[in-house]
Amino acid sequence: MPQAPLPPCSVLILAGGRGQRMGGQDKGLLDWQGKPLVSYAAALARPFSDDLIISCNRNADVYAAYADRLVQDDSPDFPGPLAGIRAGLAAARHPHLLVLPCDAPRLDAALLEHLLCASAAAPDVVHMLRHGKQWEPLFCIVPVVMRTAVEDAWNNGDRSPRHVFAQLGLRAVECPVDDPRLANLNTPELLYHAR
Repeated sequence: MPQAPLPPCSVLILAGGRGQRMGGQDKGLLDWQGKPLVSYAAALARPFSDDLIISCNRNADVYAAYADRLVQDDSPDFPGPLAGIRAGLAAARHPHLLVLPCDAPRLDAALLEHLLCASAAAPDVVHMLRHGKQWEPLFCIVPVVMRTAVEDAWNNGDRSPRHVFAQLGLRAVECPVDDPRLANLNTPELLYHAR
């Protein structure tokens, strides 16, 4: 029996962080195997969406080449990934928003399909990758209808994507423990050794 087509989604790549672990460098633009880190997520996500959004708070002219649209945080102090997710939810053109970090170049299409299929089967909850007991809040797919509830949580001071989504309805999409596809190259050492 043929697989049902995957539902349309918007894609948000989070590249708006302070880059503290990278000494303040813009992580998404750091080189990995000859290309900026963000280019891997953008190339992987492109076949899944005609609405590719990048959340960035600097170097917009460079990031624009990899996205359909850019968003930025509504405050200048790098308040964390939930700020980028809020901006992505406000901008999304499709009913679901697939969220990816900019620093995981080993992701593959099978993993994105796994998330999208889970969302198609239960579209009213957030689906988030988990390996063992470790949740990965920046690898998830969020119903855009949750935008108002996410905004309310933000206004009440909650800055944790996992905590906010757990309150709104969260299901795990299981991955193998220590799945190498989820490796975040978010320190100079990890980036160097991954080369």
